Amino acid sequence: MRSTVASRAFAGVLVNTLIANVTTSFLWFALTFWVYIETRSVLATGIIGGAYMLFIAFFAMVFGTIVDRHRKHTVMLLSSVVSAAAFLVAGGIYLARPESSLLDLGGPWFWLFSGVILFGGVIEQLRNIALSTTVTLLVPEERHANANGLVGTVQGVAFLVTSVFSGLSVGFLGMGWTLVIAIAAMALTLVHLLFLRIPEERPQPDPGGAGALDLRGSARAIRQAPGLFALIVFSTFNNLIGGVYLALMDPYGLTLFDAQTWGFALAFSSTGFLIGGALVAKFGLGAKPMRTLLLLVMAMGLLGAVFMLREWWPLYVVGMWIYMALVPPVEAAEQTVIQKVVPFERQGRVFGVAAAMEAAAAPITAFLIAPLAEFLVIPYMDGDAGREQWGWLLGEGHARGIALICLWAGLIMVVVAGLAFLTRSYRRLTALYAQAPAQVLPVAGPADEGEAPAQALPGAGPVDEGEAPAPVEAEERGRHGP
Repeated sequence: MRSTVASRAFAGVLVNTLIANVTTSFLWFALTFWVYIETRSVLATGIIGGAYMLFIAFFAMVFGTIVDRHRKHTVMLLSSVVSAAAFLVAGGIYLARPESSLLDLGGPWFWLFSGVILFGGVIEQLRNIALSTTVTLLVPEERHANANGLVGTVQGVAFLVTSVFSGLSVGFLGMGWTLVIAIAAMALTLVHLLFLRIPEERPQPDPGGAGALDLRGSARAIRQAPGLFALIVFSTFNNLIGGVYLALMDPYGLTLFDAQTWGFALAFSSTGFLIGGALVAKFGLGAKPMRTLLLLVMAMGLLGAVFMLREWWPLYVVGMWIYMALVPPVEAAEQTVIQKVVPFERQGRVFGVAAAMEAAAAPITAFLIAPLAEFLVIPYMDGDAGREQWGWLLGEGHARGIALICLWAGLIMVVVAGLAFLTRSYRRLTALYAQAPAQVLPVAGPADEGEAPAQALPGAGPVDEGEAPAPVEAEERGRHGP
């Protein structure tokens, strides 16, 4: 019975998060498209995109602490209320000011209007961190990888929908009606959440945590899992390399297609997110998700190195599709490991640290790689020296400089992932994952969500009156191989 209640709750959380993620991504992409269409300012659109990711990085650790200290349902309600309020304020600004004022990059109203929308979108990260912890709370341990695959599918749907419909909405309806759609959709998530029940007891106070940013508690949770910090650093590095493709994907695509065709090609490629997430949901990640993660990252690197070797659009589109299909399993593997080796009551903080580091990585690389490509590599490959040295491998075309950058980025990814297999951190974390005990999960009874005695989810160990034990003793686990 309790398993059925938890399963229904998780399904409801997934659907609610899907609507919320689609809404915030829809409005964020629409804002970017609207600003560029109306102003043709690459700088303004670049600042909007970069600011969004950097704000997520800045607030993620605070969000993680909030998730750990409050019921997940409460956190999701907070996210919906704040996002809906931000979008309402943006709508009020749009009605109060002429559109020309909102598009004046030298005036305050553009930055206020954009900032309010970005704030509403950034708050959504609070819900996403809470979603990662609800997998531990509501899904049996043996199904964590499958559930994380569903989470990846939800994120893929959001990307697919918004990449297609944001531009259409701005183009045919305008920014005003686009805001109306976003406000209505976010209100829908709020109403749905009011009827959603998550079986969870109120989290116990953390005497060791103080302030909204509990860096000490986050560090302690990471240290208790030997090798976990190395995993977060590796994922951050993976996002740094991913930032290369983020920065160069559109310029390369627009050398092969016109703008309209490229939009459809990108939409098709983004269906890879859905397939990748669905495959994980169906088949899981195997007994050693760390090994799976590294093998998939090596495959991503190899793919990223070769899908631009020639300016053939089928090679690029199919390569992007496969690359995007590998993203959900990689992310699901990291989430599955964290859910197993970190005590539930501190998972939010660990997910927050990971989100902060990983979110900051891609835009930083994008900011660095764009001028490097523009002023150094592309002119070099357009000259005789570049064509003579690399023409045998990269062929002829207008974007051979981009191809050269992506070739080296992919090879670096392959080498680093291969070397990771040889590290002590990999061996310790693999052993920790294999031997970590079942999580102790306080869950409220169906009759009284707030006051019922603590109970464990199906498959979890017995409830302990104190704090859940650390997964393993660090030094003991470190002596064992996978």
